[in-house]
Amino acid sequence: MKGRQIFKKYKIIINIFETLGRLLPTFMWNLLWVSVINSESKLSLFVRYLYVRKYSASCGDNIYIGQGVIIKNIQYLELGSNISIHAYSYLDAAGRINIYNNVSIAHHSSLISFDHTWENSEIPIKYNKVVKGKILINEDVWIGCGCRILSNVTIGSRSVIAAGAVVKNDVVSKTLVGGVPAKEIKKI
Repeated sequence: MKGRQIFKKYKIIINIFETLGRLLPTFMWNLLWVSVINSESKLSLFVRYLYVRKYSASCGDNIYIGQGVIIKNIQYLELGSNISIHAYSYLDAAGRINIYNNVSIAHHSSLISFDHTWENSEIPIKYNKVVKGKILINEDVWIGCGCRILSNVTIGSRSVIAAGAVVKNDVVSKTLVGGVPAKEIKKI
């Protein structure tokens, strides 16, 4: 049985747990997140889904969050439905991240919605101003393993980002891109 089918079958039970979860204080949810972060059990996947559903700006149905996934600034993360974010990926939504329906993000990928500046030479670079920029991933996108999606990027629908690519510019719909920096390989 696929995730969508399981989700549909148990939707009522999921809604009950989601409602009960509203009663838990944030420190309990954070404790739950930490306790299930390194497990691939169905219970761990369920707890991670409920956590993202509770704390993100918006979250659809059938969301898979793999083990070891780090999500920072979750309150600025918007997720559609049927999304998989695989093991050890890193998302920092400080500048906002929108991921639409039917997107798969392979393991060890990073989405970083801000950038450091180095304009003020009087202070170390790490203390210079941070510039936020939105990441928008449209429907039906596959992001290969080890990719880096940087701020101010829109990925068009039905696109594929090849493994190891660094995406710093917009990706046109129905395109396969790859490389560092990512460039169009072919239309799909």
